[in-house]
Order: sequence, then structure tokens, then C-alpha cells
Amino acid sequence: MKKINPLLIIILALGVFGIITTEMGIIGVLPQVTQKFNISASQAGWLVSIFALVVAISGPFLTLLASGVNRKVILLTAILIFAISNMVYAYTTNFDVMLAFRILPAIFHPVFFSVALVTAAKLVPSEKSNKAVTKVFAGITVGFAIGVPLTSYLAEQFSLEVAFLFGAFVSVIAFAGILVWLPSMPVKEKMSYGKQLGILRKPQLWLNIVTVIFIFAAMFSVYSYFAEYLGQVTQMNGSWISIMLMAFGLIMIWGNFLFGGFLHKSITKTVFMFPLLYAVIYLFAYYLSPFFIPMVIIVFIWGAVHSGGLIVSQAWLTTEAKEAPEFGNSLFISFSNLGITAGTAIGGWFISRLGIHQLFWSGIMFALLAFLMIMIKINIFKSSSEEVNVH
Repeated sequence: MKKINPLLIIILALGVFGIITTEMGIIGVLPQVTQKFNISASQAGWLVSIFALVVAISGPFLTLLASGVNRKVILLTAILIFAISNMVYAYTTNFDVMLAFRILPAIFHPVFFSVALVTAAKLVPSEKSNKAVTKVFAGITVGFAIGVPLTSYLAEQFSLEVAFLFGAFVSVIAFAGILVWLPSMPVKEKMSYGKQLGILRKPQLWLNIVTVIFIFAAMFSVYSYFAEYLGQVTQMNGSWISIMLMAFGLIMIWGNFLFGGFLHKSITKTVFMFPLLYAVIYLFAYYLSPFFIPMVIIVFIWGAVHSGGLIVSQAWLTTEAKEAPEFGNSLFISFSNLGITAGTAIGGWFISRLGIHQLFWSGIMFALLAFLMIMIKINIFKSSSEEVNVH
């Protein structure tokens, strides 16, 4: 194996960071987007949901199609599309154009993720592959912790254009690093489609998939309107909203380790309790959101629980996809984004019909639906719910 620049793993993580910043950074600047294009909050929410919908539809299909393409070509193409899209966001004066350029990068989102993780594992000796994959995957959490609030901060302190150009800059740096340091990586052994698709015949997998959809809908029906909610209900100004987004993201890093520990002890118990915990947090947030200090405290607790949704959902789905773990991860990416789409759309409906203060009830509804699906799965397929180790 040729000597690999140790910074290449960091560059792949930076690419993931840039993608998450592009996908989720829009949440922190929705108030500025509504003002720029003179649209409603629910209309602006489509910038979140359309991205997630395209990822949901294209994810497994394009991941399978791309399995025979040179990995370097895939990574460069995907990250370049993200850089261009961010530049379009910065300068377009047409909302429809911006919406169109949310669709284009979303097509490449799941492909970049799956290929970046496989690439990281292959760049290092086998005994170090898990550590390399973990570093690249960390780009997701850091994207939430730093990318989303920093995008909001730049929009508030400077302009919406500067905020989006930051996303473009990150993608350009990742593109340059991959171009210079990543060797050509043609695929020598193409995976069998049939074996991977075979897991879709398992009814217990589909129950887990529906649970993942509901969990992500519970999370993002509210989180997608985080900035708008804190501004209108809690009466926070732009600077405080940026601080809250940063705090939310940073506490997510701790929450990721916290729920990872819970999962190591018991996957079933952790998954069982998670939606109920989320519903309780939302109830407290609903009643305390008009009060500044209590809501600040709630945001910290909410951030820790929110990060748990990512790892809890992934662990639950992949317990039924051990025969084809890579395809299972693509299913997770796809259906979690379907949950984001549904949640954002229903959250927008709650805002437009019932008012923004009622938004938390949409999250509670989806959390209870997730709990119902978990109960059904545990009771029908008891043997499938036995404890397994999380790697």
C-alpha cells in the first residue's frame, strides 16, 4: 500500500462536514431566507424537506449504481456539486433557483457518505479501519455542532451571502485535498445487487425502517424550525439564536457518547425509551418556551437527546441488516431523510394552520408513533430484539 497522507482522513471528514453544513445549515438561516425572498416559514421549510426527500428517493439506488465507479471520481464530483450549489445560494435572487440547487447536491449526498466511509476504511491497515471510519463519521456531529450555528452566526453578523460562501469554501478545500492526496481508487470487486437487496424481504427490517422514519420526523418536525421558533416564541434575537444553535450542536457531541454507552448496555431498552424521552422533552419545551432562561436549559437537554436519535436509529435499523451492512447504511440514510422530509412538511403545516407555538405537538405525535412501532416489533419478533453488540 502506498503511503497515504494522514491529513486525507481529515479531508474526508471535512467533506462530510461541508455536506452536513449545506444540508442543515439552512435551518439556522430560515428567518433571513424568508425575508430575502418574501416567503412564509413553511415555504422556506421546503429547502430542508426537498433536500431530504431527494436523498430518501435516490439514496440506495444511486449507491448501488455507483458501486462500480472509481471512488476518487465520485468523491470529487459530489463535493464539487456542493461547492457550486452553495455559491448559487449566495447569489441567486430567485427562490425557485435556490430550490432547484437544493435538489442537485441532494442526489450526490448519500453517494458521498457511503463512498467516503468505504474509502477511509481502505486507506489504512485493517486494524485501524474502524478508527478511520469513526473520524470521517465525526464530520456529521461537528457539522451540527459548528457548521449549522456558524452558518447562522455569519448570516446574522455579516450577510446571508457570506454564510453560504462559507459552505462553498469548506467544499472547495475538501475538493482540493481529495484531488491532490487521494490516489485513484478503481473498484476491483463489484458487490452483488441480489444479495444486498435480499434483506428487503425481512418484515422485521421494514418495521425498523418505519420506526426510523417516525423518529427522524419527530426530531426534525421541530428542529427544522428551531431558529424561527426561538425568535418568535422565546423572543430571542439573532445573536442568541446563533448561541443556542452552537450550544445545541456542542451538547450533541456529548449526547452521542452518552447514548452510545446506553446502546452498548442494551439496544432494546435504549430504543424503547428513546421516543418517550423525546416526547417528555417536547412537553417541557412547549410549556416553558415563552420563558427565556428555562428555554435555554431545555435547549441543552434537547441537544443531548437529539443526537441520540441519530445513533439510536442507525443501531436499530442495522440490527436487521447484518447480511449487507453497507446497503443497510444506505437504507438508513435514505429513510432517515424521508423522516426529515415528512417531519419538516408536517411541522410547516402545524405552523401555518395552528401557529408556531403548537409546533412541538407534531414532534410529540411522531415520537409516540415511533414508540408504537417499537412495541409492535418487540412483541411480534421477540427473538430479533435480543441484545447485540454495537461496533
